[in-house]
Amino acid sequence: MADRFDSMSMLVAAVDAGSLSAGARRLGLPLATVSRRVSELEERLGTRILLRSARGLTLTEPGEAYLAACRSILEQLSEAERLAAGEFREPKGLLTLSAPVVFGRLHVLPAVAEFLRAYPQVDVRLEQTDRPISLIEEHFDAAIRIGHPTDSSLRARRVGEVRRVICASPDYLAGRGCPERPEDLAQHHCISFEILMPSDRWRFGEGASERQVRIRARMSVNTAEAAIAAAEASLGITRVLSYQVAASVAQGKLKIILQDAEPEPWPVHILYRAGTVPRKLRAFVDFAGPRLAAALSGLPR
Repeated sequence: MADRFDSMSMLVAAVDAGSLSAGARRLGLPLATVSRRVSELEERLGTRILLRSARGLTLTEPGEAYLAACRSILEQLSEAERLAAGEFREPKGLLTLSAPVVFGRLHVLPAVAEFLRAYPQVDVRLEQTDRPISLIEEHFDAAIRIGHPTDSSLRARRVGEVRRVICASPDYLAGRGCPERPEDLAQHHCISFEILMPSDRWRFGEGASERQVRIRARMSVNTAEAAIAAAEASLGITRVLSYQVAASVAQGKLKIILQDAEPEPWPVHILYRAGTVPRKLRAFVDFAGPRLAAALSGLPR
């Protein structure tokens, strides 16, 4: 049975690395050993798992199902070993986290730094990305995410909310006037943050009261930092998330406008898998949750 677990690990490593040779290098094993073990798995199953070519590895249909089962089995085995080693009694081991880029830098990273000082036997790998991720497929222990959770199988601890705010510099508003309603934006220069919304229209309200307002985007950017910097330079009005612009508002560089027309806030959650929760993860959720909640409660209104 141990040999079969080893063979499963070799298969997973090869697929993740893209080739048998790359998987062998990752594991520090001879290529011949990895190739033989994968062939033995195929013989045991009586079907092909992998199709090998000069371009790399391709999973067959049975291979895809078998690989998913291997990942699940190996994860359960690893969890059982951690339990036997005492990880569920004392926080220790590697904790893998994901967070949005800017929110991660501003709020998650400080909480992680405090957590590491409080729990010296826990190590953290933090990946900051704005793309959707799968906790199970990408082997994350937890993810901090903005917006309504889409996976009902995950546990979710709500730590607060963020608003989609419209803001401009005091100099811009002094020179061109302050819009009193969303429709007035058509007469203004706008800076569109394309990840958050389309570059030619902004949405206001929710449900039956929702409406879309056409805007003139004098500038379109793909990062919140660029949108905020352009607004601070008085190039126009922009729309970003409240935590992204908090420092600029506190420093008087930007002013939030049209608050009454904002959509409903987006919730912020710590997401993690259901089932037995390792002590390192429970410790992080309990430690970071109140700190993130305090940070979010202090955002500009």
